[in-house]
Amino acid sequence: MMPMPAELPTGAILRPIELPDAPALRETSLRNLDRFRRSSPRQPDSYWTPEGQRERVETAVRRNEAGEALCLAIARADAVLGLVILSTIVRGPFCNTSLGYWIDAAEEGRGITSAAVAATCTIAERDLGLHRIDASTLPDNRASQRVLTKNGFELYGRPRDYIYLDDAWQEAVLFQRILHDRPPPAGSA
Repeated sequence: MMPMPAELPTGAILRPIELPDAPALRETSLRNLDRFRRSSPRQPDSYWTPEGQRERVETAVRRNEAGEALCLAIARADAVLGLVILSTIVRGPFCNTSLGYWIDAAEEGRGITSAAVAATCTIAERDLGLHRIDASTLPDNRASQRVLTKNGFELYGRPRDYIYLDDAWQEAVLFQRILHDRPPPAGSA
């Protein structure tokens, strides 16, 4: 079941990504490319082409439909302002997912990202029945850490050499949020 769109500040909405989003996602992604270099895995040049972005969105839509992940667009009119992604959704006794998110630099500081993460946590619990969400940031990403703590995430670790970004192994700050204490659904695998 795909979640209903959630209203966010400044007229933005949070909704499942759709194939027609590819051109707008590419435009926003390219505008923010310098920001991504430090905090995202390196991508081949083909990833940033119209075809590459279409493949990116097609993969996200397929994963959404299969229940493996949930990729949500932060959108306003025809613009894609950013993404919130629940990746690696695991059922059964773990009932866990990992959270990632970003927003266009021009939209930072307006409360949109915090509201989008809050809505995503509600979807994870209510619609997906998940128990826990984890997230990581780079140590100097204070804005992202504020988004997480504002949404009830707690710091639980700071491993060194956690993720390879920007041509080097990077330290990370790990957060988690426990959504509920109910047992997993019977028969979930």
